[in-house]
Amino acid sequence: MKNWFKVNSAHLIVIALFIVLVFFYFTPVWQGKTLAQSDVVQAQAGQKELFDYKAKDGKAPMWTNSMFGGMPTYQIWQANENNIGTYLLKAVKFVFPSPMDTVLFYLLGAYFLFSVLRIKPWLAAVGAVAIAFTSYNFIYIEAGHITRANAIAFIPPVIAAVIMCYRGSRLWGPVLLALFLSLEIRVNHLQTTYYLLMALMVYVIFTLVDAIKQKQLKEFFIASGRQVIAVIIALMVNASILLPTWEYSKLSTRGHANITKVDNNSTKEKGLDKEYAYEWSQGVGESMTFLIPNAYGGATGGQLDEKSHVAKFFMERGGASAVQAGQMAQGMPTYWGDKRFTSGPWYFGAGVFFLFILGLVIVKNKFKWWILTTTVLALLLSFGKNFTLVSDLFFDYFPMYNKFRAVESILILVSITVPLMAVMTVNELLTRAKEIPNLDKKVLYTFAGVGGVCLLIGLLPDLFLNFRNAGHNNLIESFTQQIGDKSFATELANQLVLDRKDIASKDAYRSFVIVLLTFGAVWFYLKRKVSEGALLGTLLVLFLFDLWSVDKRFLNDKSFMEKGATTQQVFQQREVDQLILMDKDPSYRVLDLTTDPFSDARPSYYHKSLGGYHAAKLMRFQEILENQFNGALNEDVLDMFNVRYLITTDPQNQSQRIVRRSTAAGNAWFVDKITFVKGNAEEMQAISSFDPHKEAFVNQQYQNEIKAKTSSSATTGEIKLTSYHPDKMQYEYTTTNDAFAVFSEVFYDKGWKAYVDGKEFPIIRADYLLRALQLPAGTHKVEFIFDPESHKMGNLLTLISSIILGLGILAAIYFSFKDTKKETAA
Repeated sequence: MKNWFKVNSAHLIVIALFIVLVFFYFTPVWQGKTLAQSDVVQAQAGQKELFDYKAKDGKAPMWTNSMFGGMPTYQIWQANENNIGTYLLKAVKFVFPSPMDTVLFYLLGAYFLFSVLRIKPWLAAVGAVAIAFTSYNFIYIEAGHITRANAIAFIPPVIAAVIMCYRGSRLWGPVLLALFLSLEIRVNHLQTTYYLLMALMVYVIFTLVDAIKQKQLKEFFIASGRQVIAVIIALMVNASILLPTWEYSKLSTRGHANITKVDNNSTKEKGLDKEYAYEWSQGVGESMTFLIPNAYGGATGGQLDEKSHVAKFFMERGGASAVQAGQMAQGMPTYWGDKRFTSGPWYFGAGVFFLFILGLVIVKNKFKWWILTTTVLALLLSFGKNFTLVSDLFFDYFPMYNKFRAVESILILVSITVPLMAVMTVNELLTRAKEIPNLDKKVLYTFAGVGGVCLLIGLLPDLFLNFRNAGHNNLIESFTQQIGDKSFATELANQLVLDRKDIASKDAYRSFVIVLLTFGAVWFYLKRKVSEGALLGTLLVLFLFDLWSVDKRFLNDKSFMEKGATTQQVFQQREVDQLILMDKDPSYRVLDLTTDPFSDARPSYYHKSLGGYHAAKLMRFQEILENQFNGALNEDVLDMFNVRYLITTDPQNQSQRIVRRSTAAGNAWFVDKITFVKGNAEEMQAISSFDPHKEAFVNQQYQNEIKAKTSSSATTGEIKLTSYHPDKMQYEYTTTNDAFAVFSEVFYDKGWKAYVDGKEFPIIRADYLLRALQLPAGTHKVEFIFDPESHKMGNLLTLISSIILGLGILAAIYFSFKDTKKETAA
C-alpha cells in the first residue's frame, strides 16, 4: 500500500488541488447558499406537480398536466432508480453539492484524458484547468444548464477510454468506456452526447486509416468489437431514459411535422424548423472571442456603470444623477453580435490560444490531425445560418442532426480540442524541443501573430470591428419609442458604440498581456533560464488567473442566494393566484397572459397551465400554437382545453386581473355530432371555428372504431370527473344511448389506456389533440391510466445492464490486483 501511495502521489496531490480550487470558487455553496439559475427556476415550476404527488404517493407520476395541457414527466424529471450511474452521481453530490460536483467532474475527466495521453501529471493538471475553466462551462452552470454541463464533463473521459481500447487495453478500456459513456448518457443531454459521438466518429476514421497503413486491421476490429459491446451496455444501462425519450421524440417538435411544411428549397421539413435550429449560430467574426473575451461586448447587458460613455451622456444631456445614470447604463446591450441575446462569449484563454496556434506548427503527434479536423468541423457547424454550406449539408442529410437547436453549442468540442492542442504543444517543448527545426522563429512568429492581433485591436478597434450589428437601426428606433426624441436616441446609440469599443479594447490589452506572459515563460524555458517545473507552475497560475477572472464575470458570489430564497421570490403567490386557487374543482386550466405563456413555466408552479417551457413540446401542440394562437387566441380552442381562467394585465394601471371563462367545455362532455376529416391539415382547419360542446372533428382513420349511429345523433346524459391523479383519471357518466365523449386531455397513445368498468376501450383522437371515447349507454365508470410499456421495458433493461456493468467493474479491479500481486512477487 505504501508503494501504491508513492507511485500515485503526484496524482493524489493534483486531485487535492482540484478539490481546493472547487471549494474556493464556490465558497457560497459551503456557506449554505444556492444558485439562482433561470433554467432551474423553469424546471422547478414544471416539476412542481410531479414532486407534490411524489411526496404524497412515494413515487413520481409519469404524466403531468401542469404544462401544455399535459406531457410525460420523464421529459422533465426521472428517478432512474435502477441505473448504477444514479448512485455514483449521488455519492459525489453528497460530498460536493451542485455545482461543485460539476466542476470537479470537469477537472477530473480532463485530467484523466491527459493522463491516458501519457502527459506528465503537472502538465496534465495545467490542461485540466484549461479545459475545465473555459468560459461556457461556467456560463452553462450560471444559466442552469446543469445537465448539459455534466454531459460536457464526461466527454474527455469517454474519449480517453476509447483511446485506451485502441491501444490494446482489453479490460479497463472497455469497462471504463461502458462506465463513462453510461454516465454521459445518464445525465441526459442527448445533444451533447451526439456531438461527442461525432468527434469519436472522426477519431475512429483516423484510427482505421492508421491501422491500414500499419497493417493492423485485425487489432483494430478486435478493439472496435470490444467497444461495441461497451457501448451496448452503456445504452442498455440507460434504457429507462432512452426508450421513452425515443418514443416521445417522434411525436415531439424534434420529430416529423403532422402538417407538411415546405422550406425555400421545396423540401419537406423533418425534425426542427431550420430557422429555429439556427437561431443561435456563432458569428464568423465573433470567433474573435476565443482570444479576446469581450471583443463582441460580452454578455447582452450588465457591463456598463456610472463611468461609461452612456452614463455620462445621461448625466450631461438627461440630467440624471450618477446613481440613476449607472442604473440606466447597466441595462444597455453591450453585446453587438447577431444572436438575439447571449449570456457571454466563448473564451478559451489567450495563453491557451497562443499555444494552440503554435501547436499547429510544431506538434508532430498523429493525434494532432484528429484535433484539427474536429476543431474545424465543429467551428464550421457552429456558424449555422452564417455559413450554410456545411451546416445545411449536415442538417438535411446527417442522421438526427436536425433534432437539435442552438448549433453554436457544438463549440463545446472546440473548448476541449484547443486546450488539448495547447498541452500537446507544451509537451513537445518538454520532450523534443531540440528536434524541432527553427523553433525560436516559430515561437516568435506565433507570438507576433497572436499578440499582434490583440495589440492592434487594443490600439485600433475600429479597424477590425464594427461594433454595430444588423439590428442597429432597430435599436435606435427602440430608444426613440422609449425616449420620444430621435436625435437623443441616435446620440445615445453612438455613445453605446463608444462603450463597446472601450470594452473590446480593454480586453484586447488584457489578452495581449496574457499572451506576452505565456510567450515569456516558453521563451525563458527554451533559453534554459527557468526549469520545467517553473514553466509548468507559471502556466498553471497564468491560465487559472486568466480563465478564473473571466468566469467570475458570469458566475460569481452574486449569483448565489440563501436556500429557499428563490422559491420565495420567484414563486411568491400573487393575489390572482390566490383567487384562482380558491376554485377547488379537481382539474381546470389557466393561461397566464402577463408573461410569454408558451415560453415560461412559472405559472405551472400553482396551476395546470396551458402554457409552459420545454425544448420539445408535442408536435401537435406546437402546431396548434402556430395555427390557432398566432396573433390572436382562438376562443374555441381555449374552450376545448378547458381553460377556465385567463390572467391578464389591466392596460390602465398595469395591475393583474382574472378573466373567468364561462364557455370552457369542462373535463369531459358528450357531443351531438362527429364530423370525419381526411387529414391533419383539414382537421386543423376545422377547429379554427367550431363549437366544441356540440361537434367533434375526427380523422377518418378512426372511422371504423365509431358506431355510425352515434356520429350524428343527439346525446342526453352527463359525464363528470370524479377523481384526479396525473397518471389516473376517473369519470362517471350516465347516458340513454351510445355516446361519443370528448375529454379535455392531451392525446398520447404511447402509454395512455382507457377502461370502461374495467374493460379496455380504444382511445380516439378528436379535435386534433384531445382524447375521445365511444361509450355504451347506461351508467358506467371510465378510467384513464398512464402506464407506458417503454418505461417498464426500459427499467428492466436498465436493472440487468447495471448489474452487468457493476460486475465488470469488480472484475477489472480483481484482475488488476491479481496482476499487481504477480508483479510484486516477481
